Amino acid sequence: MTSNEDKPNKFEAKKFKAKKFDPIKIPIKSISQEEAEANYAKSLNAAKKRNKAIKKFFSPLTNFFSPITTPISNMFSNKIKFVTDEIVEMPEMSRIPMYEKKDFTSKISYALSLGLKEKEIIFFGIMQWVFVILGYILWLQMLSWIPQPVWDSIQQCLDGPGDKDGCTAPADIPLMLWGILCILIVSFPIGIFSAAMGTTHFLHKQNKESTVIKCLQASLSNAWTSWSFHFIDGLITVRQIIRRLPEDNKYEPAAIKAARRAREEALYYAWKIGTAGVLPSLVVGNNLLASGKNSIKFVKARFLEIVKLRAAYSTICWIVGILAYIGAVIMMIFMGDMIFADSGGYAIVKIYQYMVFPIAMATVIVMIFLRPIYILTLCDLYSEYLESIGEEPELPNDPSIIKKAMIAFSLVCILTIFIILFRDTIGLSDILSTPIKF
Repeated sequence: MTSNEDKPNKFEAKKFKAKKFDPIKIPIKSISQEEAEANYAKSLNAAKKRNKAIKKFFSPLTNFFSPITTPISNMFSNKIKFVTDEIVEMPEMSRIPMYEKKDFTSKISYALSLGLKEKEIIFFGIMQWVFVILGYILWLQMLSWIPQPVWDSIQQCLDGPGDKDGCTAPADIPLMLWGILCILIVSFPIGIFSAAMGTTHFLHKQNKESTVIKCLQASLSNAWTSWSFHFIDGLITVRQIIRRLPEDNKYEPAAIKAARRAREEALYYAWKIGTAGVLPSLVVGNNLLASGKNSIKFVKARFLEIVKLRAAYSTICWIVGILAYIGAVIMMIFMGDMIFADSGGYAIVKIYQYMVFPIAMATVIVMIFLRPIYILTLCDLYSEYLESIGEEPELPNDPSIIKKAMIAFSLVCILTIFIILFRDTIGLSDILSTPIKF
């Protein structure tokens, strides 16, 4: 005889019944312009209080890193902001000519011929791509340090009633600070390998032998300038990408939002146009301030060519970005239920980990193919400009700068490793595990 405990459990299959939701009519209240402006002012006051709370919450972290971040901010401050201010006021900027893709693609023949002859250019492009992906993986590290309950609390805040501004602050602030550090690290090799590409061009124009060692030696001789410029440019680029993301600010009037975004795009475009000559100038040994001044002269002398080149390059990169976005959507569909954590909320870390695949494919196209064409073309135009004003480019060769730059970069890397290994000791894990209370 068997007891009831020995009998196997029987499960009854039940048919799944989907919940039925009755449609709800949502009343839409129209407000006057005065009410909209009053709500906007209310939002600004709330933002001030929220920023004060955020500053107080992260003060232990900022105070801990201040001995390091302060010298870095002083060293890598934007000393060539005047480039944007001067270029944006040019009358020609309001009359941008039409461009065609051939303005960019017509230069492929020169870039390809140089790339086939000087194969180190392909190597430099591959190395840039590698460090971009490593920078993204490094950024993902802090993303994984934020526990799932914090992500769930953020989602509850976004789904709940009331003002949703500041819901993402527990993740935004530390990820922003960590992102700046990642940009600082990645901008060093990006700057070195970009300058090495330009060095290859100038050596070729001078009928000199071009090797990986010779190009890296010349680019590292002006490493401080290259590092500083690419760090500043990286921050500005990432900031503009974030600004382009959809936002839900119900308090800001549509007219004010449109004017603000138009102004931001104009300033960003002026920065990219105005700094077109910075990289070629620093390749030949000029410091950042001198490169900024030289870039303005260069842009004014070859304005139409630079604008058409930049517009075509940006358009092609934009298309690549859209394809990467589509790839990200497909990747999320492919993930299925894996986009959800055990708690029922979105598995943010896993989603961003899978995003590395479309990002890697997009950056391959940009870093190995498009960017070398753009850099070599700018250097070619800059060579013609120097020839027109009777100047002869001279590549730098300063071993002392190389040693100092490598030591500084190594110290930043050591700092990053220290944060990763001792995040619990310095209290970073506790901060990331605690949602901000306003």
